[in-house]
Amino acid sequence: MYIAAAVLFAIAALGGLTMAWFHFSRDRNPPNALAALHGLFAAVGLLVLIWAVFQSGANTSQGWALALFVVAALGGFYLLSHDLRGRRLPSPVLVIHALVAVIAFVLLLVGIAG
Repeated sequence: MYIAAAVLFAIAALGGLTMAWFHFSRDRNPPNALAALHGLFAAVGLLVLIWAVFQSGANTSQGWALALFVVAALGGFYLLSHDLRGRRLPSPVLVIHALVAVIAFVLLLVGIAG
């Protein structure tokens, strides 16, 4: 299950990179369909990770990954609220959201490997 979660988060990360490109290169919010797919893959990845932790337990890295992915999800909801109100996404929040998610992803991979 941990590998399935990692694959889902990797797909979400590709969408996140594309959305960041829209934000920083095109100076506009990403398309809603891309944001929806990013959120969908990340949410399903988070649910699979939660299920894996409760089914089989977690080592320290996987536990921290879960906690950080929850923090990243909260940041994602905040960004979504800006988008739904037609506001430009705040760059500092976007960068923090991405950094937290990347750290969580690395911790998940360490937990899977170790």
